[in-house]
Amino acid sequence: MTADRSFISRFFIGIWHFIDGARKLVLNLVFLLILFIVIMAFIDSGETLIIQPDTALVLQPYGDVVEQYSGTPLDYALQQATQTSRTETRLRDLIEAVRTAKDDERIVRLVIDPTYLGRVGLASQLELEAAIEEFKISGKPVIALADNLGQQQYFLAAMADEIWLNPQGMVWIDGFAAYRQFYREGLEKLEVEVNLFRAGKFKSAMEPWIRDDMSPEAREANLFWIGSLWQQYLEAVSLQRGVPLENLSAAINDFANRLEAVDGDFARFALELGLVDRLVSRPEANLELESLGAEGEGSEGFRQVGFDNYLALTAMQKRPDKSKKVVIVVAEGEIVRGMQPQGTVGAVTLSDKLRALAEDKDVAGVVVRINSPGGDAFASEKIRREIQALKEMGKTVVVSMGDVAASGGYWIAMGADEVWASPSTITGSIGVYGILPTFSKPMARLGIHTDGVGTTELAGKLRLDRPLDPDLKRVFQYATERTYDDFVNLVAEHRQMSPEAVREVAQGRVWSGSQAKERGLVDQTGTLQQAVDAAARIAGLGSGYRAVYDEWELSPFEAFLFEMMGSAMGHFIPGVSGFDQLRGTLLEDILDDLNVLARSNSGLTVAAHCLCDVE
Repeated sequence: MTADRSFISRFFIGIWHFIDGARKLVLNLVFLLILFIVIMAFIDSGETLIIQPDTALVLQPYGDVVEQYSGTPLDYALQQATQTSRTETRLRDLIEAVRTAKDDERIVRLVIDPTYLGRVGLASQLELEAAIEEFKISGKPVIALADNLGQQQYFLAAMADEIWLNPQGMVWIDGFAAYRQFYREGLEKLEVEVNLFRAGKFKSAMEPWIRDDMSPEAREANLFWIGSLWQQYLEAVSLQRGVPLENLSAAINDFANRLEAVDGDFARFALELGLVDRLVSRPEANLELESLGAEGEGSEGFRQVGFDNYLALTAMQKRPDKSKKVVIVVAEGEIVRGMQPQGTVGAVTLSDKLRALAEDKDVAGVVVRINSPGGDAFASEKIRREIQALKEMGKTVVVSMGDVAASGGYWIAMGADEVWASPSTITGSIGVYGILPTFSKPMARLGIHTDGVGTTELAGKLRLDRPLDPDLKRVFQYATERTYDDFVNLVAEHRQMSPEAVREVAQGRVWSGSQAKERGLVDQTGTLQQAVDAAARIAGLGSGYRAVYDEWELSPFEAFLFEMMGSAMGHFIPGVSGFDQLRGTLLEDILDDLNVLARSNSGLTVAAHCLCDVE
């Protein structure tokens, strides 16, 4: 018995020693890893960047141009720390860098490089154009360098005094389009029943689910607002480049024949049309910029500083300002219920921000910068009410519309003291819809059937594996129409129009910002800075105010941690960016259509969503 107990004791003691030893080993390894990260951070910290005289500011956006980064500050900090390829650039950073450099004697020129630019709306481009025009007025030259220029990239390059294109490069401008896939026939083959409820004859967001082509109403409406944006694009390029508007339009419409006349030489075609000024390779361009300014370090070619590094350096030199604030709150992305990270407009998240600003005595005015196609109607109404409450607390509220502020994006905008839009903003789309596909027939074909009992006539009828009950169809149509009536009446109240006049410009129809102003849906067209100035004016601040953004920031500990870990973590975690592979695919279009509905816990969401975009 004693021997047995001794054996059992030794067995469990051995297990404990093994566990304890493994625990110590893991803790030691973690400690050594952290120590290594800290040491590597100090070793790789590099030299302090100093801006020297004769420096060129390089404006090189990476990825999509956005109002604010998607996700949380930790997400962005981790992206920087792991040296992941950047997928987003904030519009405000580009503008602030250009405006700061305008008065900086160390910066002698601006160099625009749109090589890595992704998606950017025309309204955002016009915001940036205003800042670059201010830079030009200071007497400093602006040069654009490019190997190849797509339509959006060219618009940015056209803001320069000169465009230098690679002799083997090209400029591609083909106009704006709004094409989508339509899936009605495919869904019928799958025997999926689509139940669509909508109010507004131009509300075409979910047409692909019930048609095989664009409806005449949608075709008419889309061509109208897309034509307005395209005309603004052509006029801006014509003005910047000095190319007559008719010559530019003719060259695009007769592109194949014009290209054949120059033996297929894309660069020569762009040069002869006046779209670019010189055909210069990148090494030759670097040498010439070096001769105009100063020699760069290492492989830089000419002395230069990137706009993000420039902003970081100039930010450290700014002194705290205790004057009254105009706070800019960004509402970017789809509007949904609850708490959401940046890049999505969460009704609770944004409402909490607005409520906090209402209680801040240093805040005199609030500018809500909207870049949203809309989303959940209930969430939109919650945000609108918070903006009303903010006004009732004595704060000035001005809305500035970005690339898009349509449907739910317009819903939250209409009650501000003033509503500003860019001439190129996509807005309006005053209409609502709901959609609920059911899958009883395809499931039956697989031999899967649904049956059961319920305690009421409605119990169990809101299921995707059963056909939608006729009474529920009536209920959902009533709910959709009631939401649309509420939308119209709110617009009438806020815009001081009759409901009949609102219905004339509603029906889900989309407008450009300039068209919306003509119809009384917005007060002014202009830039974000002009909207901020308007908020200061209405609040009686004069010129003695400061504009700041309200957004999530890293805590001091988080900032310290990521600063220490930044360069070292790049050795361990490679960057991954998989979603980009979906762009432009049928799968992405379907996911876009269902995104709002998928976020809801209910069976059917009444949505005020535009789903309007241009290519």
